[in-house]
Amino acid sequence: MEAVAPFKEAEDALKDAGSGEFDLCFQCGLCTVSCPWNIVRTFIPHKIMRQAQFGLVDLEDEGCWLCTTCNVCVSRCPRGVPITDIMRAARVIFLEYQYNMAPASLRSAMGSLASDGNPWGGKRENRGAWVGDLDIKTFTRDTELLYFPGCVPAYDPQLGSIARATASILKKTGANFGILGTTESCCGESVRKAGNESLFEQLAKSNIDVFNTSGVTEIIVTSPHCYTTFTDDYPKLGGTYTVLHISQYLAGLIDQGNLTFTRELNKKVVYHDPCYLGRHNGIYDEPRRVLHSIPGLEVIDEIDSRENSLCCGGGGGRIWMETTKGERFSDILVEQAIDLGADILATACPYCILNFKDSVLTMDKGDVLEIKDITEIVQEVI
Repeated sequence: MEAVAPFKEAEDALKDAGSGEFDLCFQCGLCTVSCPWNIVRTFIPHKIMRQAQFGLVDLEDEGCWLCTTCNVCVSRCPRGVPITDIMRAARVIFLEYQYNMAPASLRSAMGSLASDGNPWGGKRENRGAWVGDLDIKTFTRDTELLYFPGCVPAYDPQLGSIARATASILKKTGANFGILGTTESCCGESVRKAGNESLFEQLAKSNIDVFNTSGVTEIIVTSPHCYTTFTDDYPKLGGTYTVLHISQYLAGLIDQGNLTFTRELNKKVVYHDPCYLGRHNGIYDEPRRVLHSIPGLEVIDEIDSRENSLCCGGGGGRIWMETTKGERFSDILVEQAIDLGADILATACPYCILNFKDSVLTMDKGDVLEIKDITEIVQEVI
């Protein structure tokens, strides 16, 4: 088996990903020092960067699949090197030359995305099943807002409550919204970060065609990953929309006096900043404004919060890959929340919720700490 990808192809792909800033890396090692993996194991991003500068990708290095694209390294790089883009380009090369060496769970997710439009293997006709007995209309041209729940709330039975909470809040606040259900597909963000550009474009172009044909102009999303790809990637493919994360929408209603709460919630909540809401998009204040406006709720930050927030471990396609017990960032965050005396660990990302729920289950902490999306908290008191 060839250990490295052919030099010229690798060099061109990696340098394209670097957008002209690739050669600015001078091997200071700050990316390695900053990488959360080094809390639980040894991982040397700047070694991969060094290889990449010479147009090399070690196709036997598992480190290629560790990066969660949390963006800590990018936020701290003194030269502005787009390190996560380099990692993504390395994965593109890896998939092209050694597809069968990619994690089996990742390949399975990609297969489901290609055939069913979602990574969980759920049937397309069940994409709107989360609605249950809620009366939610299908988006038409006279609808103002499209609610796009994303794949996790749509298919994971643990997280359908997030989509239902969001839709219930939108109904109670009088929003003119609808859903597309079976005609929508995964946004494609995570599969792009995992290196499968062609599958990403297939998914994105399918959504863009549906959005444009349906007359979509404004989208509310549950997932920060959907938010990122709709705002950053879709415009390059002909899909330009106004996109709001649900925390932004709710904060706007509160600021305008159009969202009030009828009940108190006398609990202590620790808020976790998702990487893709925070470091990738700078959305820190809106979720906090929503939580701080709830009567009786005591809101505190994690030990490291905002731009220093520890990744849950689910980005960059890792939500589909197994992480060894003892190396799970979500376990660390759950323990911290319990040590801070929290009743609830709250966040605003389905990937974070999935990982936190898995942690409280495997750590047997379910009777100590609740895991909730901010929409579920708002639904309790609205």
